[in-house]
Amino acid sequence: MRNGAFSEQPAATPTSRRWRVSPGFTALKCAVTVLLALAAVLLAEDRPALSAALVATVVAGAYALRDLLAPVRLEADPDGVTVVAGYAGRRRLAWSQIERVRVDSRTRAGLRSEFVEIDAGDMLYLLSNYDLNARPADVADELVRIRTAGGSG
Repeated sequence: MRNGAFSEQPAATPTSRRWRVSPGFTALKCAVTVLLALAAVLLAEDRPALSAALVATVVAGAYALRDLLAPVRLEADPDGVTVVAGYAGRRRLAWSQIERVRVDSRTRAGLRSEFVEIDAGDMLYLLSNYDLNARPADVADELVRIRTAGGSG
């Protein structure tokens, strides 16, 4: 086949996939944490402002740290999925444990939000486009393809 020519064979369906938070968004959270810490230093003389800056620094830092500790929020393969659970833990779910995968859409205050909802009976996992760095509808479709490719219909 010549370089640049198209193949007649269809592209293989991936049998495993990982979705992670955006590295750029994680970097932004880290930068905000540093800026808030600097603001706290500059506001050291003003106790109420210092307190507010320190609380904001801790909150922003906690979100940034979670992204650094658990950047992969969802993994899928023919045997099941691994989802982030709690702050930075992980839980492995076999396809047989998953009752339903769907996209949950809601509109509040004029803003639309979408989540991939993974229903595992006793637990419900909601992952947003910020968690996945992808559209939830695309992720749900990919999960169905991976599950089907693995023979777990």
